Amino acid sequence: MDFGNIGFIGLGLIGGSIAKTIKRIYPATKMIATAGHASTVTEAYEDGTIQNSGLLDLTAFADCDLIFLCCPVRKNIEYIRQLKDIIRKDCIITDVGSVKSDIHKEVIRLGLEDHFIGGHPMTGSEQTGYHSATAYLLENAYYILTPSAKTDPDVLAKMEAYIASLGAQTMILDYEVHDHATASISHLPHVIAASLVNLIASIDDENETMKTIAAGGFRDITRIASSSPVMWQNICLSNQEQIRLLIDQYIGILQQAKENISGGDADSIYHFFESAKDYRDSIQVKKSGPLKKIFEFYCDLIDEAGGIATIATILASNNLSIKNIGILHNREFEQGVLHIEMYDQESLEQSIALLEKYHYTIYQR
Repeated sequence: MDFGNIGFIGLGLIGGSIAKTIKRIYPATKMIATAGHASTVTEAYEDGTIQNSGLLDLTAFADCDLIFLCCPVRKNIEYIRQLKDIIRKDCIITDVGSVKSDIHKEVIRLGLEDHFIGGHPMTGSEQTGYHSATAYLLENAYYILTPSAKTDPDVLAKMEAYIASLGAQTMILDYEVHDHATASISHLPHVIAASLVNLIASIDDENETMKTIAAGGFRDITRIASSSPVMWQNICLSNQEQIRLLIDQYIGILQQAKENISGGDADSIYHFFESAKDYRDSIQVKKSGPLKKIFEFYCDLIDEAGGIATIATILASNNLSIKNIGILHNREFEQGVLHIEMYDQESLEQSIALLEKYHYTIYQR
C-alpha cells in the first residue's frame, strides 16, 4: 500500500505532529490539509509540511491514499459523512479521537467499514494548536488502532506497519474495549481534575489564599484541567455511557472513604492509601510524594540504538548523576518521550543547559 498522497482534515497539535513526523521520515510524501483557521494552513505551508497554502474544499481529498481526521470527535463524524462520495475505492480513512464507538457506529451505518481504521495516538499535552506540534510527538507513544469487522487483515497490517514506522508503539483493540479503557485512565481523570479545580475556585476566599499556596500535589493532579474545553466537551458527549458508569463507581469509592474517615476506621483508611500507593508505584516512571520537589524534565528522543546511552554519557561526563530515567509510552499530556529525574535543582539546571547545548529539545512542567 502506497501512502504517497495523504490528507489532513484538522491540523492542531496531534494532526500537525503526525504531518510533521511524516514529512521528517517520508519527505517525498505529498500532503494536503484543511483546518478551522486559514492561518493554520498557511503556517503549515510556509514551514514546508503541506503543499496547499489555503483552505481546501473536501473534493480536493479525492486522490488521497490515506486521510487523517484530526478534529474534535463529533466534527470527525460530520466529515466522514461528507467524504463518503468523494474518496477513492482504495482510500483509507483514520481518525485520532480518543472515543471510538460513535464514529465506528456511523461508519457501519454509512457502509464504509472497509475504508475505516480508527486511531488514537496516546500522546500530546495541554498545549493546543499547530504551533505546538512537533515532529517527535509520536516517538515511543502508544498508538491504538481500532479496525472494523470488515477491515482487510492485509490493509490493517500495512497500516500498523506504517504507524510503527513513524516511531509509535502500535496496539490493536476492539473499539468498545478501547472506549472503556480510555474512559477509565483518561476521560474520568479529566472530569475529576476539572471538578477539583472548580471546587477550590468556588470555596477560595477573596484573597485567593488557596490559589496562592497551591503546592505541587494540587498542581500535578489538576494540570490536565488546562486542556481544551471544546475537546473534552466532545469526548464527554461521545462517551457518555462509559464515563457515567465510571463516575458512579468513583462516587462509591469516595462515599466509602468518607464513611471510613467519619467512623475513624484507622485500618480501612490505611488500606485505602496503601493499596493506591502499591498500584501507583507499579506504574512505569515512578514519582516522589506530592510534597517533595521533583527535579525532572522531559526530552525528545529519536528511537535509535544508543540514544539513551548518549544522553547518560553526556550527563555523566559532566559529573551529573541521574536519579531516575525512563521512556514514556502513554504520552497523553506529557511532552517529551524521555523522562529524566535529577537529585537537586542545581543538577537539573545544569543538565538542561548541557543537553540544549547538544540541540536536544527539553520540556518542563
